[in-house]
Amino acid sequence: MFQKRSIPVCILLSIVTCGIYGLYWMVKVTDELNYVTGDRSAASGGMALLFTIITCGIYGLYWAWKCGEKVNGLRAGRGTPDGFLHVAFLVLNLFGLEIVTLALIQDELNVYAV
Repeated sequence: MFQKRSIPVCILLSIVTCGIYGLYWMVKVTDELNYVTGDRSAASGGMALLFTIITCGIYGLYWAWKCGEKVNGLRAGRGTPDGFLHVAFLVLNLFGLEIVTLALIQDELNVYAV
């Protein structure tokens, strides 16, 4: 299992460390989202980060789309569907707002955290 993360602290650490904590946060969020959704075939957080770096950010757009689909599924399972999140996450990442995408995913994960 995993524990809740404070979104403001994560954002602050990402800013203070010039994005290094943001990379760690992406890895953890990806692994935890895969765990919660039971998606064992998806790329791990480390692989998602590596693919994003190798493709100069292109894989990050795909990652955002897939994370949006997973969060949509989690919300639908709780009876609060948000069918547009995959598009919203993609648009946020297109405009360089990956930190907002991470914060929204973390908000959803905090519901399932111990």
